[in-house]
Amino acid sequence: MNGEELREALRGEMASTTPPPPLSAAAALGAARRARGRRRTAWACAGSAAAVLAVAGVAAIGAPGAGGLSPGGPGPQAIPHPSSKDTAKPWPTGPDGRPQENRTARAGTRYDQAIRLLDEIVSVAPAGYTAPEKPANQPADQMPLRDHQAQFEDKVNGVDVWSYMSSAALAQGERMGRLLVEVHTAGSQLPAEPCALARQFWGMQGECQLVTVGGAQVGVVVRPTGDDRFDQWAAYRHPDGVTVFVAQGAKLGDGRPGLTTLPFSVQQLAALAVDERFHLR
Repeated sequence: MNGEELREALRGEMASTTPPPPLSAAAALGAARRARGRRRTAWACAGSAAAVLAVAGVAAIGAPGAGGLSPGGPGPQAIPHPSSKDTAKPWPTGPDGRPQENRTARAGTRYDQAIRLLDEIVSVAPAGYTAPEKPANQPADQMPLRDHQAQFEDKVNGVDVWSYMSSAALAQGERMGRLLVEVHTAGSQLPAEPCALARQFWGMQGECQLVTVGGAQVGVVVRPTGDDRFDQWAAYRHPDGVTVFVAQGAKLGDGRPGLTTLPFSVQQLAALAVDERFHLR
C-alpha cells in the first residue's frame, strides 16, 4: 500500500458513520480502491447527473424485457453523495492562482502545514523510540512509515475549513507502532464536548475518559470497542475552534511485528492533544 492508497483508505473510513469491523491490510486496500472509484465516479458525474438520469429513464422504458422501469412507473431517483453539494463550487485556489484539482493540496501554505505537522510528530517521539524514514526499497504492500496530507473539508459561513493529517511509525528495534495527528481548522461543525468529540474521530467508538491538562478538558478513548485501527486516541477543541486528534497504535497493520507497549500514557496522550505544536491554523 503506497501513501496515496493509505490516505484514500483513511478518508474512506472517516466518511463512514458506522464503525467497520477490524481490517486487514488486504481488506483496507480493497476498501480504499472501492472508495476511490466511488469518489471519482461521483465527482465526474455530478455536473451532468440530470442528463444521465434522463437518458437512463428513456433507455429503461424503451428496452423491452430488460427488467427496467415500466412506462407507468416512477422515474429514477438520484442517490445523494455526501460531497455532491460541493461540486458546484470551485476548489480553493492553489499557489499557481488556479483552483485545485481536488480536495488535496499539492503545494502552497496548506501543504506546508501538513509537512510541519509531520515534523512535529517526529519531534515528540519519546525516549527509546525512533521515527524511521521510508526505506529506499519499501515493498508496495507495506504501510508508509511517514505520511502527510492537507485536505479542504468545507466552506462554513464563508470560511474555508481544512484538515491536516500526518502520521509516523514509532519503532523499538524491529517492532513498530504508529502515532497520528489530525487537525481541523476553526469553523468545523465538530462537537465541543470532549468525549463526544473523541467519538467523532473516524466514527470509532470506545470507553472515553475526561483527562485534565492544565485547565483544559481532553476526551481520551482508552479502550476501543469493535475497532482496532488505533488503541487509544485523544481529542481537544481549542477555544478558537481548532480541533486536534492524537491517536496511537501498537501496530502498523501490515504484518510487521507490533510494539509490546504503547509509546504514551493516557495523560501524555492528552497533553499532546493540547500541545501548541499541533495547534495549526
